[in-house]
Amino acid sequence: MTTIAVLPGDGIGPEVVEAALPILDAVGVGWAVEFGEIGWGCWRREGEPIPSATWDLIERADATLMGAITSKPPREAEAELPADLQGTGRRYASPVIALRRRLGLYANIRPITDLYGADFDFVVIRENTEGLYAGYDYRGLDDDLWNLVGDHPGAVESGRDDTAVALRLQTRSGLDRIFRCAFDRAAAGGFTRVTLADKPNVLRASGELARERFDAIAAEHPEVEAHTANVDAVAMQMVRSPESFGVIVAENMFGDILSDLGAGVMGGLGLASSANVGGRGSLFEPVHGSAPDIAGRGVANPFATILTVGQMLAELGAPDESARVRAAVREAVQHGAVVTPDLGGTASTADAAAEVVRRLG
Repeated sequence: MTTIAVLPGDGIGPEVVEAALPILDAVGVGWAVEFGEIGWGCWRREGEPIPSATWDLIERADATLMGAITSKPPREAEAELPADLQGTGRRYASPVIALRRRLGLYANIRPITDLYGADFDFVVIRENTEGLYAGYDYRGLDDDLWNLVGDHPGAVESGRDDTAVALRLQTRSGLDRIFRCAFDRAAAGGFTRVTLADKPNVLRASGELARERFDAIAAEHPEVEAHTANVDAVAMQMVRSPESFGVIVAENMFGDILSDLGAGVMGGLGLASSANVGGRGSLFEPVHGSAPDIAGRGVANPFATILTVGQMLAELGAPDESARVRAAVREAVQHGAVVTPDLGGTASTADAAAEVVRRLG
């Protein structure tokens, strides 16, 4: 039997996960779910945002569904540790990044679909492990980094202790696998165009490597149109003519920005789902954060989590059930009578989810 590790997390995470889980029963897949802890509460209690028991659960499950995670800056994070752990050098690290790295989940898949009509339907694929978010971010530079940037006018004026450098990591192996993922997803989804969104006219060395590998992988897929475009131009076109895209693939930071822009084009983060795939297992999460300002009020939009469950169904071999979930959410959004305040309605989290279950029959 397929087993899903369910990690509700923080803030509105438990609310939207509780509302969305009945979808699995409504479509009749018969999967088992096991709950685990993750996030800020674990950090405050034991100084680990992912307890060892949760890692064990994730390792034995077929996939992981996560609600939302709270993150705070280092000073605030340490201040909320138990007294006996403060001053011990513990540093809060993003559980999502830890999960992606440990499980090798190098691709973040973000569907961008017009739920109010049928004008656009495309996918943003964000590379998860490299790019500007790879973690090579330094303040107070050693000799090697200072030799690279020390002659910049700003660095000369500021000195090495007040100069910071972030490095964009691009590797052939990392690029090849994310581009293969993009073209494979295009073929599987019936898309005829893959666009690499980058900035090769400015980031000349790393951008040229990306473009070379993109062209090489594109040559393996002559049936798909391949196009490289500046990321700022892609952003503008996403707003003006989103129907012109099929699959957009980008490095970590550019993909992060474009996928959130796509959520805005859809109608908001309350409609945005995501999947992290590519290694051992898979991780599914709504794109929105933990939203502590509305946590506990029962007004969080559950549709992003429900669509995430739908995406999980497709990834785990239940495409018909996935299509039913997407259709039910689309009907609920278009009807508009039972939607949460972020979509202009007055419904509660529970009532909005129940409306989708009702439409599933």
